[in-house]
Amino acid sequence: MSRNLIHCLALFFVLSYYQATAQGCVAIRHFSSGVGSSLENNLLGPGDLQIGMNYRYFRSFRHFRGTEQEPDRLANNTEVVNNAHAWDFFATYGITQRVYTSITIPTVINTRSSLYEHGREERNTTFSRGLADIRLGLGFWLFDLEKSPDGNVALGLGVKLPTGNYNASDIFYNVGPNGEPQTRPVDQSIQPGDGGFGVTLDFQIYQKIATNFFGYASGFYLINPRETNGVRTFRETLSPLLENEAIMAVPDQFALRGGLSYAISPSFSSSLGVRYEGVPVKDLIGGNNGFRRPGNVLSIDPGFSVMKGNMALNLNVPFAVRRNRPQSVTDKQTEDITGTPRMGDAAFADYLINIGISYRFSNNRVKLSPDLKDAFNK
Repeated sequence: MSRNLIHCLALFFVLSYYQATAQGCVAIRHFSSGVGSSLENNLLGPGDLQIGMNYRYFRSFRHFRGTEQEPDRLANNTEVVNNAHAWDFFATYGITQRVYTSITIPTVINTRSSLYEHGREERNTTFSRGLADIRLGLGFWLFDLEKSPDGNVALGLGVKLPTGNYNASDIFYNVGPNGEPQTRPVDQSIQPGDGGFGVTLDFQIYQKIATNFFGYASGFYLINPRETNGVRTFRETLSPLLENEAIMAVPDQFALRGGLSYAISPSFSSSLGVRYEGVPVKDLIGGNNGFRRPGNVLSIDPGFSVMKGNMALNLNVPFAVRRNRPQSVTDKQTEDITGTPRMGDAAFADYLINIGISYRFSNNRVKLSPDLKDAFNK
């Protein structure tokens, strides 16, 4: 198997961390892990540098409570519509053949169209853009890359810095005491940042199954210890019962992915897998008060990759097959106060578009011995 074929397969072995964005749920903000964007970006020799950019887009508009869709929202034109664009600029550097480090600088442009945020009288749009939360990470391959060409496991640890604006504001109409416009923070789902220092834990696994076939599995978990960020939601102005949702929470986030990759040729490969991602109801560390929309999405995740020399291009278009907006902690608190069952809703997208491009500056590539190359060709 040629070096290009190995690298082309590698593009789909693991979760593309810079593409680890949920399937459009307004509960789930854009986020990616701080370590690597793919196995291709992490299979680096000492001194190798991989740079690149990933772009993502989704449009969320289908409302769910639990796993049940609310089609009346579309029929009555009361749905909330989020359009989210994100660009991640990243660099991964090989410290040794098994240790690598990475930085991700994300930027976003988001819009949100709704009725309920503008006095329920007319539909208007709020907007946010700018730098999001920068991530730094360090990863380590458990087994020697030259001695274990058919499979390996990597573990990573990263940090998320609160560099993104978590109090981005815009004009909301028909909401003042006399129905006048007011400047308020935009909804949590389109804030560029979340206001908290975070820690990411991640893993990557790949294993050869048959000639040109590899299996992959990977994922990350973002730990956000900060409970709330002090930014007002104004949800309590909609109803006194929403007083416990008056301040934005700083929630955890997670993503898992697995599937199969197949090399069509030395320069082309395809993949088919599943991904599961979302925001949990409760955090691993810290309190759970404040407003959050917990949610999770299960998606079928097809992909395609092209590699030419040191340049790589990949496309993934996961589409949702199950969307779930579970009961949040504040939902349960309100239910206890009123004695009436309560579960908030969230809007989800049908699909997500991921496009990535990267370029490798090679110093000392990971080189396979002739015996191992022969083994690939058998």
